[in-house]
Amino acid sequence: MSGFLPIFAEMNTPSNINQTDPTTAVLRKYWGYSDFRPGQRPIIDSVMARRDTLALMPTGGGKSLTYQVPALASDGLCIVITPLIALMKDQVDRLRSMGIAATAIHSGLSYSQIDIALDNCVYGDMKFLYIAPERLATEAFRLRVQRMNVSLLAVDEAHCISQWGYDFRPAYLRIKEVRKLLPDVPILALTASATQLVADDIMRQLAFEQPNIIRSSFARENLSLAVRHTDDKNEQLLRIINNVEGSGIVYMRSREGCEQLAESLHEIGISASYYHAGLPYTERTMRQEEWTSGKKRIMVATNAFGMGIDKADVRFVVHYSMCDSLESYYQEAGRAGRDGKRSYAVLLVASDDKSRIERHFEQEFPPIEDIKSIYEKICSYLQVPIGDALYSSFIFNIHEFCTREHIYIGKVKSALKLLQQNGYMTLTEELENPAKLMFCVSRDDLYKIRIDRRDLDHIIRTILRMYNGVFTEFKSINERDIAASSGYTVERVKESLKRMWQMRIIRYIPSNRSPMIFFDEERLPTKDVYISPETYLHRKQLMAERFENMIHYAANEEECRSVIIQHYFGDEQAKPCGVCDVCLARRRRAKGDTEQLCDTIIKALKEAPLTAREVCREVKADPQMVASAIDKLKEEGKISAESGGKLIIIE
Repeated sequence: MSGFLPIFAEMNTPSNINQTDPTTAVLRKYWGYSDFRPGQRPIIDSVMARRDTLALMPTGGGKSLTYQVPALASDGLCIVITPLIALMKDQVDRLRSMGIAATAIHSGLSYSQIDIALDNCVYGDMKFLYIAPERLATEAFRLRVQRMNVSLLAVDEAHCISQWGYDFRPAYLRIKEVRKLLPDVPILALTASATQLVADDIMRQLAFEQPNIIRSSFARENLSLAVRHTDDKNEQLLRIINNVEGSGIVYMRSREGCEQLAESLHEIGISASYYHAGLPYTERTMRQEEWTSGKKRIMVATNAFGMGIDKADVRFVVHYSMCDSLESYYQEAGRAGRDGKRSYAVLLVASDDKSRIERHFEQEFPPIEDIKSIYEKICSYLQVPIGDALYSSFIFNIHEFCTREHIYIGKVKSALKLLQQNGYMTLTEELENPAKLMFCVSRDDLYKIRIDRRDLDHIIRTILRMYNGVFTEFKSINERDIAASSGYTVERVKESLKRMWQMRIIRYIPSNRSPMIFFDEERLPTKDVYISPETYLHRKQLMAERFENMIHYAANEEECRSVIIQHYFGDEQAKPCGVCDVCLARRRRAKGDTEQLCDTIIKALKEAPLTAREVCREVKADPQMVASAIDKLKEEGKISAESGGKLIIIE
């Protein structure tokens, strides 16, 4: 496999760029920056030295550049493994807009699209291949990857490979097998949330040659963390909104709560919108753009609001509902103040929040028999026969399924999570699904049908010319391609397809956006579905520990909140931030103690002049605090020292 080689001949870099540093040259050419952000350079240098590297970087730290820059400063292809399909599309679009060849493979693509993408990586001039972890096991990928000129393997959300991690995904375990196919290719594992236990497990699972962790600081000096204990959360929220200028995010657990709170804020004249996964894609996009552009000041959202947020000037993030873990809280709170200016992250805690989360926690772990029953119902709903569907994807309308089966949606989501963690099926994020079509009549019968409108006949001929196999199975089609080939508008093509659907000539599924279920394993008889009790209990224990850490953070009134978070993520050198509510309260107490001590010293000196040592004996306080109080009184001109060292009051 190729190593990292400078590509100056391709870059056409200006003469004033330092030619001895290819990574800086790449940064300037494609991103226009003269230097890297804090924390990026050590990671990039480690990758360029071809060392296996685990990079722990907080959200918003610029993780993508740590693999994109080395890949562009090298000869060969960078394979990026990530479960976030929205991230794939966003990154591919962004790279292409910069003139960089990139492609993606995920469960929302057809087999022909995947084949084309893989062939481009083997024979083309591709620089980046983004791939979902479940696709690593397919024969198509394994046969092609060994023929690719791969320079780097980047693993995003690397905590997903660890059973100790908060979002374990079995598909990530296949990365080790890919490493065996690419033995000389270094690996860069990236995560924003890994404890020391998880970090060690990541390196073991990814078969690092030797341990190599580069840990960026999780301290955010400009972010003031606070917890407010109140049973009137609306009143506290309004205080924050009225006292902090700029835009903000309010996170809530329920969709209904988001809608109600946004409406309440709107009624009192506060510009607010809401966002959750139940909204149509176009509406979510519109709402996010309104907030990003500043047309709406406040976004009230579930945790579905997060991916793709590119707004640096968020001044505050309020958690109206408590998170299940410090990992998710830190990630969401960290969306405030990415421009480096003073910002606020406030957690609102009511007296009944703990019991409410405990109930939610129990719902996360339905009985194993219920999980197996939901598995069977989903397979029946998708009409998947036993022994079929290995590595196949199906559109899955979870709300329709829950309504039909009369099952609480939270229970279904929890069951799907556990089925995923046991390697059976994965519920993907919402995808753009292409239109599909299949003829209901045979080819011979098609020509016997009397079609009154000539445009239908022309479109039928166009479809038959463009797509094979449409008489035997559903085939993905592109209405735009049909329009271009037929000479009609896209709208006219869609109207014609719907007309033929009504005439029972075709079965037609228009293009849509919806979640999908990917089968990591063929459908099994329900009795053969095995949910390991040990794994089940282990996951439950891990979640309980995370929940307790979140409760500790919320209840804490003594330790710096930033220090708690940094210690949680393994930074034992953490120092108090000075700006969280605990640090500020300590500072106020110290100021009050100093003022009280100054009054005591003045009273003692009114009795008689004293040396500093005598003052310490007289007031019976910490010597350092006494010394500070004496210095303060001198600076204020209230006392002075005589030649003999006695302190006297200045009248």
